[in-house]
Parts: sequence; structure tokens; C-alpha cells
Amino acid sequence: MNACTVDTTMGPLALVEEDGHITKLLWHAAESGERTPVLETAAEQLKAYFDGDLETFDLPLAPAGTDFQQQVYAAMLAIPRGETRTYGDIANDLGVAAQPVGQACGSNPIPIIIPCHRVVGSDGLGGFSGCGGVETKVQLLQHEGAYSLLL
Repeated sequence: MNACTVDTTMGPLALVEEDGHITKLLWHAAESGERTPVLETAAEQLKAYFDGDLETFDLPLAPAGTDFQQQVYAAMLAIPRGETRTYGDIANDLGVAAQPVGQACGSNPIPIIIPCHRVVGSDGLGGFSGCGGVETKVQLLQHEGAYSLLL
């Protein structure tokens, strides 16, 4: 496993690469292995995201998950920066109940890049799979300019 660490406003974030794909984003993890071209590109894009210079990540991703989780990850990837969708919206699109969508969001191994922070409850923010929970979700939404949701 190869991992590189990027210092961000959220603290150090480690990107993990396996077989030429980003597979995880971890809080407060150390670098290990080789700093591959995929990791270099991912680190540059993550820095650009936090600098406000990147709207959409363009990385080879391979998050672990069931077929259903992969469908939810794809739905999250389709949410533009600065916008949100509810668990119910995604559930309706996939023809399932909202609770399994929330569980799939919570299992997201690549938060921020697969933007689970952009998925909210119909009556509140919902949870967040990354370190810091809902407080981190709020910070990411503010960073992206999704202020109307937070007012």
C-alpha cells in the first residue's frame, strides 16, 4: 500500500493508492510506501480543492464496497461542488429507502473526493464518515459555498 499525506485546513489527510487507484482517504495517517504518479496527482488535486481552485476531482478511484454502495458513490460523485442532495433524493433515484443510502454514505472510504458531505437529511445535516463528524461536514460545505443550507 502506498500513501501520501497532504496538509490541509482539515489537518493532515492521507491518500491511499493501490494498483493505480485511490482507495482511501484517511485523517492523521502517515505516509508509507512509494509516492506514485497517481498519488502525486491526487495530492495536487486535493491541495487545489482546499485552495478553492478545483471544482471536480479527476482521479482513478476504486473504493471498496458492494454493488449498491458503488451506486451510491456514483450518485455522490455527480453532485456538483457547492450543492447538496438529500438521502431521500438519492434513494428515489435508486429506487430504495433512504436508510440504506445513509449507511452507504457512512461507509464511503474516500470522503471529500467522493463527496458524502454533500448528502444531507431532509430535516438536518445527517452524519459524516470522516474525522470530526458533522462539524467537519459543516466546514466542507462552508468551504464549497453551500451557505444557504447552513443558515
